[in-house]
Amino acid sequence: MPYSDVYWQKEEIMPKKELEELQLKRLKWVVKHAYDNVEFFRRRLKGAGVRPDDIKRLEDITRIPFTTKDHFRENYPFGLFAVPKDELVRLHTSSGTSGKPKVVGYTSNDLENWINIVARCLYMVGVRKSDVFQNMANYAFFTGGLGIHDGAERIGAMVIPSGVGNTKRQVESMVDFGTTVIHSTPSYALHVKEVAEELGLADKLSLRIGCFGAEPWSQNTRKRLENAFNIKAYDSYGLSEMNGPGVAFECTEQNGLHIWADHYLTEIIDPETGEQVNEGEKGELVITPLTKEALPLLRYRTGDITYILDDECSCGRTHPKIHRIIGRSDDMIVVRGINVFPSQIEHVLMRIPEVGDHFLVVITRTGSLDEITVKVEMRDEVFTGELSDLQRIQQKVQSALHKELGLRTNVELVEKGTLERSKGKARRVLDLRKEL
Repeated sequence: MPYSDVYWQKEEIMPKKELEELQLKRLKWVVKHAYDNVEFFRRRLKGAGVRPDDIKRLEDITRIPFTTKDHFRENYPFGLFAVPKDELVRLHTSSGTSGKPKVVGYTSNDLENWINIVARCLYMVGVRKSDVFQNMANYAFFTGGLGIHDGAERIGAMVIPSGVGNTKRQVESMVDFGTTVIHSTPSYALHVKEVAEELGLADKLSLRIGCFGAEPWSQNTRKRLENAFNIKAYDSYGLSEMNGPGVAFECTEQNGLHIWADHYLTEIIDPETGEQVNEGEKGELVITPLTKEALPLLRYRTGDITYILDDECSCGRTHPKIHRIIGRSDDMIVVRGINVFPSQIEHVLMRIPEVGDHFLVVITRTGSLDEITVKVEMRDEVFTGELSDLQRIQQKVQSALHKELGLRTNVELVEKGTLERSKGKARRVLDLRKEL
């Protein structure tokens, strides 16, 4: 049952001093739990000269070595687990596109915590028992399907487990069942919007809330989604290693994502040096989960670039906020010595009225010179085929990209429907330099 009409759990408004005391108590527990039950962590902590009793303050976390994705691969499949297999009630994995997948597991207590964290997020943005919640996420190994489903169900909403793909049926179901809330990647939501318009059903939707995550997206994409669906669009952040979705979520202020400090201890570090950055400075997000029994990771490097927002939130929640994810350190493109995130390109394109909802960045190398070409779909109504119109739009896009990136790009304008549509996470970059 919800704690109040506004908050799902009383912990959301816990005084900061009490929150920090709870964090320290749970940090001490998770370090000891990892040390006592996971050979990998015991070896790492001993190597750093750290024992559980040495953790006396939150600041002592910096004495603990980082955990990385590579450690998952080295300990595949169960080497990082702190409980025997017969205490696990569920497994999820990453996609495994770069090798062996990361395997994550849950005890019954882990699932209960996760469900309530997700319910906390959804309740915060206004999801209620009366809602029809269409979950357009993968229900297989990916955590976004069942993770979001269970949280919405816990609130009491009627959940439609529509999964990904079959977009025409997705749209028809939204109309037939009176869907009021959707969850998907932002790129797939843009495709749903496109199909709804093609079917002539966009005006028959009953949506009011959209929850979008699993990939970085820009403020201008938010505007497009809100205008197209007549909704409030909220950013969701999570990763399988930390349970899945629900690690952080926007409130109705839409100004940063509350990261749930009673379950996660966060740091921002310089991705090159590993040192903590100054307050408010951009860097890589490092998370230590404080309540996970099955998989007690210590100082996990997420690879996600963000920064902590230090302002108090008018929603009344006392948990810190992170800026929406700017990009992933391993998704960053380096072209002619300049660092570029795909989300920066998206932000520029989505504010240009003539540009459609889909683009692809292609990087090539001629000799020693890198070239970046942005293929951009145009809106039907502006794709006249007139050379003068196309040249004007092309120059407009090139100029806007140069101003944002400090980098000259080639721009190729293509007709709507030319580029591949995403059913999950969008593929925004095709780096052909790797094939040379």
